[in-house]
Amino acid sequence: MSRRNVCIGLMIALLAAAAPAGEIKTYDWPCGYLPQEVATIPVVMDVGFWVQILNQDAVIKLHQVKIRTYEGCVDLIVRCNFDLTMSCSIVPTGAIGGNYSCSVQNADIDAPGSTATLCAKLTNADLRGRPGGSKNVHVATVTVKVVPRT
Repeated sequence: MSRRNVCIGLMIALLAAAAPAGEIKTYDWPCGYLPQEVATIPVVMDVGFWVQILNQDAVIKLHQVKIRTYEGCVDLIVRCNFDLTMSCSIVPTGAIGGNYSCSVQNADIDAPGSTATLCAKLTNADLRGRPGGSKNVHVATVTVKVVPRT
């Protein structure tokens, strides 16, 4: 019997004696020592929450709208892999006294993302002690927050 016929016979015997999945039982490996499929294993992962504000270098510039009231807004470009709701908080630097507040328009963002408008407001602005003509005075910092929306 030729070596080729022996290899073919072994292959047929191996296939005929099918073992349970994940197992091979044979006394002789098929000729040529070819890799044999034994099992398939699924690969899984947990996908976390991801959000990105593309223009984090944005600046809110306050403009006077009344005698002691200033307002300003900036559009934030948001990318995410979950539906979320944005909110904000504001902390004054102490450079200009008054009452500071912030808000987010279009706060509900659906994946894969959209644009939200972040606004800041200063009422009862106390400009005493600050020289007139000062430019780009850092008066507050706004923190953007997100939470998953169900």
